[in-house]
Amino acid sequence: MPLRNTMLGLLLGLSMVGTTPLMAQAEANESHHPLQARRVLLISVDGLHAVDLDKYVATHPHSALAGLVGHGLTYTNAYTPTPSDSFPGILALTAGGTPYSTGIFYDDKWDRSLLPSPQQVAGGQANVPGTEVQFAENIDKGFPNFLGDPTTYAGVSAIDVSALPLDPLTKKPVWPHNHLRVNTIFEVIHQAGLRTAWTDKHPAYEMLSGPSGKGIDDLYTPEINAPNPATPGKDYTGTINGVQFYDNLKVNAVLRQIHGKDHTGTTHPGVPVIFGMNFQAVSVGQKLAHNGYTDALANPSAGLESSLDFVDSSLGKMVEALQDQGLYESTLVVVSAKHGQSPVDQNAVSRIDDGLYSSILAAAGTPEAFHMADDFCMIWLQDQSQTAAAVAALDTPTSRKALGIARISAGADITTKYRNPITDSRTPDIIVYSSTGVIYTGGSKIAEHGGSSEDDTHVALLLSMPHLNTQRIHAMVQTTQVAPTILRSLGLDPESLQAVKIEHTPTLPGAVK
Repeated sequence: MPLRNTMLGLLLGLSMVGTTPLMAQAEANESHHPLQARRVLLISVDGLHAVDLDKYVATHPHSALAGLVGHGLTYTNAYTPTPSDSFPGILALTAGGTPYSTGIFYDDKWDRSLLPSPQQVAGGQANVPGTEVQFAENIDKGFPNFLGDPTTYAGVSAIDVSALPLDPLTKKPVWPHNHLRVNTIFEVIHQAGLRTAWTDKHPAYEMLSGPSGKGIDDLYTPEINAPNPATPGKDYTGTINGVQFYDNLKVNAVLRQIHGKDHTGTTHPGVPVIFGMNFQAVSVGQKLAHNGYTDALANPSAGLESSLDFVDSSLGKMVEALQDQGLYESTLVVVSAKHGQSPVDQNAVSRIDDGLYSSILAAAGTPEAFHMADDFCMIWLQDQSQTAAAVAALDTPTSRKALGIARISAGADITTKYRNPITDSRTPDIIVYSSTGVIYTGGSKIAEHGGSSEDDTHVALLLSMPHLNTQRIHAMVQTTQVAPTILRSLGLDPESLQAVKIEHTPTLPGAVK
């Protein structure tokens, strides 16, 4: 059903870069129209389902999340785009578009138009376009042996240029922000002369600065896959305590920004107009063996409950800091998730080696150029004219059972949602949607994300300001609607976002009249 563009009735609000005590007191005394904000605190609790938020608030009525819900709009039917991965998910929230407009399908994908990085060709230079494009820890300086304290990792300076793919014409490296086809809220707000900040899990998240590369004034991106000194042989995702320690680095950065400092606390440029972070703790709590959920009704294990408590406590610190600075009344707090996690029901878990895709396609004489599989699979073929034959090889009873295939998309079915792979360098030739519970892994994880299942895509979405009346909005919405709503709340034009114009993304419904 097409989403209706129900305007929020938001009035023009002049955003402030810094706040003096007198200005803060004046803000507290102002009468604000709902969702007219001076700044926006955007939080992505990666993995947080709509049901997780509901259950937590019901069982923790005095929590920070319950307080935010108590004067907020809770969207009970909010969905991320597919693929429901981190990059498409955060770009939905901050660019207002899906891979159709952003051109970003995953953090690890294939691009038929780019040349491999110098690292991929052992320091040489390839002249034939077509390469894996991976924007994760692999492009960090020092990877895979991180030498620095992850607390010091900060954006562009931490990226190894030799690990970046090359433009075939200029032979120049393609940075993550170069790869993004549309602008972001950070870019729009920065270009309006207002301060921006963001905190996330890889230096590659400099992508969110937009194609100009200048949209984020204060970027903090400690590497989550850096080794954790407390648990030799593991990174910060290896334990519940480790990921909470890691997330707390980012929480402290946001708290400094609320106090008008930069993320290091060494300068005082003023409170950003748009800022926030992603939490990894819930996602890790959902994925680690012996954690996750205890039943099909999404009751959390002790480890996941600990992560939810940690996130709630951290949000409480942010709310308290905003109150202490006299900023809370005029700050829109948005809580959502880049993606969900599947399956909730651990009895449904089925682990499959994704190497079967390569072997089945090779045996059929339709070899792949690349595939990416988590709990679904995207396939780029060496020869696109063989798409029908490759689909036939996958669409046999034996292949479907071995790979846990629920549905195969190719050809015209692909182009109903994405650009045509024949003319677009990034769109996969085949997308395979697996049965709920299938995880393509050789490890012990009990959940994953990326696909289109209910558990993957049905996420929490909450917009909170002190002057809002509590509402539960049951209309189906997309997380892409968050970005234009943020701009509208700040008195900026939602259609200054290129993806919003391309995809006709509406703002979120439900403003108080």
